[in-house]
Amino acid sequence: MVEVTDAALTGTSQSPTPPAPTTLGELRASGVAPRPVKAEIRQNLLARLAAGEPTLPGIVGFEDTVVPEVERALIAGHDLVLLGERGQGKTRLIRTLVGLLDEWTPVLVGSELNEHPLQPISVWGHRQVAEHGDAAPVGWLHRSERFGEKLATPDTSVGDLIGDVDPIKVAEGRTLGDPETVHYGLVPRTNRGIFSVNELPDLAERIQVALLNVLEERDIQIRGYRVRLPLDLLLVASANPEDYTNRGRIITPLKDRFGAEVRTHYPIELADEVRLLEQEAQTTWLGGSGAFATPLVPQHLVEIVARFTRLVRESSHVDQRSGVSARFAIAGLETVAASAVRRAAVAGESRPVARVVDLPSIVPASRGKVEFADSGSDADDDRDLEVLEHLLRQATAQTFRARCGGLDLTGLQEHFTGGDTVESGDLVPAAALLGQLGTIPHLAQLLGRLGVPEGEQSAEQAAAAVEFALEGLWLTRRLAKDTDGARTVYGA
Repeated sequence: MVEVTDAALTGTSQSPTPPAPTTLGELRASGVAPRPVKAEIRQNLLARLAAGEPTLPGIVGFEDTVVPEVERALIAGHDLVLLGERGQGKTRLIRTLVGLLDEWTPVLVGSELNEHPLQPISVWGHRQVAEHGDAAPVGWLHRSERFGEKLATPDTSVGDLIGDVDPIKVAEGRTLGDPETVHYGLVPRTNRGIFSVNELPDLAERIQVALLNVLEERDIQIRGYRVRLPLDLLLVASANPEDYTNRGRIITPLKDRFGAEVRTHYPIELADEVRLLEQEAQTTWLGGSGAFATPLVPQHLVEIVARFTRLVRESSHVDQRSGVSARFAIAGLETVAASAVRRAAVAGESRPVARVVDLPSIVPASRGKVEFADSGSDADDDRDLEVLEHLLRQATAQTFRARCGGLDLTGLQEHFTGGDTVESGDLVPAAALLGQLGTIPHLAQLLGRLGVPEGEQSAEQAAAAVEFALEGLWLTRRLAKDTDGARTVYGA
C-alpha cells in the first residue's frame, strides 16, 4: 500500500530556516517586492506546468476533468466554488492549493492581518512603520500558516467571519470609534492567504451577504466603523448541489461574484478508484513496530472493495441524490485490514494478510454510510443489508472473472470430488487452511495472476489467493459453499 503524508499532498513541507531579512530596512534592501496572493499562485502554478510537475499532488481521478478547470480558474485569478456530492475530495483539493503559495512570505511582527511590511493596511501597521522606520521587525510566515477554513453552520455569525467590537479593548479605555477596538474574524486574519468556506449553502443568507464585499471590492466592513481594509486573498467555497433545496442555497449575488464554478465527481475509472484507496486507506497504522507486522491487503481485495463501492453508487436501491462517499470505500478497506490483524493476533500469524473471508465485515461497518431509498423500518434494514451483501458478492465475482478468467482451476476443483471439504473463517489461520488442501496445482500461476511477486510469496498470501479461487468457483457455480456465522465450508 502507498502511504502519502499530508506534507506530500499539499506541498507544505517546511524548509529548515526562513529567509534572512529581519527588519524593514533589510527587506527593502533585499529587493523583495510585494506580490498579490493570486499572482503568487498563478506564477507558481505556471512554473509547475512548465516543469511537467503535478500541480495538485494527491488528487486522484481528476487529472483530465476537474484539475484543468481549477488550473484555468487560478490562472485567471478567479475565486471559485466547488460543487459535488459528499466524499468527492472537495476539501482535499482546496487544502492542496496551499502548496501553490510561496513557501515563505514577509510579515510585520505582531500583525493580526499578516500585513506585508512594505504595504501595511491597518492603523496599527502604519503606526509600526512610522514609529520604527527601517528598524520595524519583520517575520516570515510559512505557507502552511496562510490557510483559513470555516465549516459553514447555521449559527455562524458575521463576527466569526469578518469581525466585531472587542469589549475588552473598549474596557481598556479606547473609544468605540477607534478601529483598534475591532476583533478581526477569520477572513481578515487569513489576509494574504487562502480562505475556504466549506458547505457554503449552510451559511445563513444574511451572513452570506457579508462576503459580497470580500469577493468584489476586496475589502471588509465592520458594523458602523469607518474603516476600509483592502484584503488580499483567494476565496474558495465548497457545496453539495442538493444543499440548494434541502438545507439552504447560495444567494444569487454571491454566486455571481465567484469567478468560476467547478463540478467534482467520483472516480470515473476503476483504476482511479483503486489508486484512491491505496493512497487514502490507513492500512499501515501499526507501522511494524508492535507485536505484529504491517497488515497487507492483496491487490485483488482492493479491487473488490473498489468495485463494490461503484456498484453501491449505481444501485437503484441507494438514494442517488446523497451519493456514496469515497470514505465508504476507504473505511471498508481499513475494516478488511483490521479483520486480518485480529486474526493474526488470535491465531499467532506473523504477517496479517487479508483474505476473502474478511470482506463480509465491510457490510455492517459501512451500513451507516449509505442512504437507501424508502428506508426506515426494521424490515427495510434487513433488506438494506441483503442489498449490500449481494453487491459485495457481485463485486467479488467481477474481480474473479477479470483476474482469473481462463486460468486452469480444475486441479483445485478435483480436491472436492471425493466429498472432501475445506473449512475457513475469519479466525482460521493460513496454515490451517492450506493444510486441508495439500499440494495445490498451478498455485504459482494463480499467485502470478493476482500480482504476487515470486520472491514475496508467503503462506499467508498463498492462503489469500486460494481462498479467493474457492470463492470464485462458488460464485461461478462450480463449487458449493455453506456459511454458518463465522464458519465457511467449501465442498463439492
